[in-house]
Amino acid sequence: MSRAAARHGLSGTPGKLGRALAVAGTFLVALVFAGCGGTAPSGQPVSAPPGSGGSAWDQLVAAAKREGKVVVKGPPTAAVRTELPAAFRQRFGIEMEYVGGPSGEAVTQMASERKAGLYSTDVVLSGADSMYTGFYGQKMLDPLKPALVLADALDASKWPDGQLWFMDPEGQYILRLNASLNRAMQINTEQIKPGMITSWRDLLKPEFAGKIGAFDPSVSGAGLSDAAYLINQLGIDFARKLYVEQKPAFTRDHRELADWLARGKYPVAMSLREVEFQQLKKDKFPVDYVLDLQDASGQLSGGFGLLALMNNAPHPNAAKVVVNWLASKDGMETWSKAQFIVPVRLDTDKSIYPKEYVPDPGKKYFDGYGWDWVLNQRQQTMAEMQKLLR
Repeated sequence: MSRAAARHGLSGTPGKLGRALAVAGTFLVALVFAGCGGTAPSGQPVSAPPGSGGSAWDQLVAAAKREGKVVVKGPPTAAVRTELPAAFRQRFGIEMEYVGGPSGEAVTQMASERKAGLYSTDVVLSGADSMYTGFYGQKMLDPLKPALVLADALDASKWPDGQLWFMDPEGQYILRLNASLNRAMQINTEQIKPGMITSWRDLLKPEFAGKIGAFDPSVSGAGLSDAAYLINQLGIDFARKLYVEQKPAFTRDHRELADWLARGKYPVAMSLREVEFQQLKKDKFPVDYVLDLQDASGQLSGGFGLLALMNNAPHPNAAKVVVNWLASKDGMETWSKAQFIVPVRLDTDKSIYPKEYVPDPGKKYFDGYGWDWVLNQRQQTMAEMQKLLR
């Protein structure tokens, strides 16, 4: 057995005897599953995803089952916390321990753990700032591309521009699962009537002073992303007037921002996470989007939909099963529906998402998750915003 095979929990016996044992072992496993009614440990039917990729995939899943679990860190979204582990367990009979929280906090925690020689996490889903400057920048990642063996995940014809959407310069580490048109402004329609806001510059009018709530634009996250976009489109003087002179209220809690909007405490919301806004709509609060703004109509966002493999993962085979599944049609639809963000694969069902958030495949958009934009131009914007808000 090679050291690489031993490290990843895969084994093989060379020669004719090994091949005979492998055939016998496969036959025995088939008999065991047949006698047990063909069910996984969770009680769900055992079935490989379509286009499973043959023996390499089968060996990987078998090795992952021996590890018994996988630890995934991602956004603190209630639906993801429950639906992603349940679906993964049903499909593979492997437990997923899902840890939800802000991406920036996850970077800090894992960096601290690693200094102590602790490695707790297998897979991460995060936004651009934390992924690019944190997990990738601090060399916490293993290449993801070589881990993809599932035929459905590797089918480039199902991805935009005929290739898997890797964001890093090497095209190896950070796989993008989502791209939604970012609608950065919502209103309480009981207080703000349709037509009162047709451009971002309308927010500079005296009647909107003290009526704007926003996710904090001075830290990594949705607020900074939108502030950077507005500075790029409308200039730093506009940002100063909007974020300082109009005296908006800032929060680092999307649920608090949603509550402000729903109750009309701040009837204009900026940079509210889509999953929170959709919950308000579901609960029949008087809220709506502001669309087709004349001066800066929108940008592409990936939300928390950047996927990566942690190096020194405690469950390396199960981690690879997770990333293969999430890159497949089934896994990407499961994740995207729970997080309520548009998936990038061309063959995924996008009918559940508001049409205002689904990009037109024939159009080119400003990409707020572009590598150079996030690492260089947007970081400069964060410094400018921090100066403005002192």
